[in-house]
Amino acid sequence: MTTLSFKVSEDEAREIRRQAKLAGVTVSEFLRRRAMGNEPGEVVEKIRCEFTGAEIFAPLAGAEPLTTEAVREMLADFP
Repeated sequence: MTTLSFKVSEDEAREIRRQAKLAGVTVSEFLRRRAMGNEPGEVVEKIRCEFTGAEIFAPLAGAEPLTTEAVREMLADFP
């Protein structure tokens, strides 16, 4: 896993820590979610797979579920 580092002011660091704490996540998770466009406090729901019975992550609100066909399309040009 790669580590990223960057500089912020003391006030910025304090605010980032405060917001991460309010969201109930670590600073790393808070910044990862913000960078990837997800809300910091957003919880990913888990559901049971109808085929295997395994516990899996549900799609985020408003997002399409991942299907076998979608995966096939994504991997179509993969060597």
